[in-house]
Amino acid sequence: MGHFEGFDVAGFWDDSAYALGEYVEEAPPTPELIASVEEELGGYRLPDSYIALTTAHNGGIPNRDHFPMTEPTSWADDHIAITGIRGVGRTRPQSLGGEYGSRFWIEMWEYPDIGVYFADTPSAGHDMLAFDYRACGRHGEPTVVHVDQEGDFAITPVAENFEAFITGLVDESVYDTSEQDRIDALATVRDGSFSPVLSRAFREVADVLPDADRRLRRLAEAIVHDKGFFALHADERSTLMYDCLFWLFTSFNRVDSFDRYLKAPAGHERSYAQPDYELMIVFGLVADPYDFNTGGYAPGFVEDWWNSRVASGRIAETVDGYRMTGAAVAALLDGLAALADDR
Repeated sequence: MGHFEGFDVAGFWDDSAYALGEYVEEAPPTPELIASVEEELGGYRLPDSYIALTTAHNGGIPNRDHFPMTEPTSWADDHIAITGIRGVGRTRPQSLGGEYGSRFWIEMWEYPDIGVYFADTPSAGHDMLAFDYRACGRHGEPTVVHVDQEGDFAITPVAENFEAFITGLVDESVYDTSEQDRIDALATVRDGSFSPVLSRAFREVADVLPDADRRLRRLAEAIVHDKGFFALHADERSTLMYDCLFWLFTSFNRVDSFDRYLKAPAGHERSYAQPDYELMIVFGLVADPYDFNTGGYAPGFVEDWWNSRVASGRIAETVDGYRMTGAAVAALLDGLAALADDR
């Protein structure tokens, strides 16, 4: 393909169901599609090596997803990690022109407009990989850089070009930090600062559960012991956490729909004064961060929880918006008490 000579392109990709649904475009990019996407991205000419790779496999999740670094970033002192590489197209959420494509991060998350954000990371938006055109111009050969939202959008050089980046990726086993990650996660859920949303909620429910903060930490600690990190999925303890978070949230907030509970509408300024699920437990505001958070999430898990709770009657629509029923709250408190006793 003119690039990546001797490189195992076929063995490079992990074609999981998630990858195929979120990243991989069904067809290679045509010249017309490439031109259209480039115009949409601001007139940046995509690198030839990137076009070659996406022509062979249009976006996806690589099997090798770590890259050695000589400068530290918010991810690690000696490497970075990526989740997936965006394809050329618009039919997948993570494609360059998709729902969470390059312009989304510039326009909604205020990432600097230095080029094209072609790869995301496990931080779920808190750092990103980009083609940097500042030195070469919109039609030149860009370098690959790491852009760190947590570091005031600091830009760190990664590779001289896209091909060097792809061929330099290594397996995650080279940087196996799972035990230290578990230790760090336990320290965070045990002692880390809560979001302003949760801090207020604890005060609101003090008459019912005076040690709500301690109970929430105990539940998070159990999740970390199970998984090695703090993340919510579809398991029993995650479901209990979803229940607890919703109960706490509705102690001082009205919820009229799942979408509004999950996050504020697009275009609205994010504020703890107008909270949502994301600001409660997932992401902190850059100007006012907090420690006790998952750092990322899959909205589908939260939506599945919501649908199951509404279908079962545990969450019901009332004159005060959606609320947990008395029986559901009692079951939640019993579940938290059982965890507190199981020490």
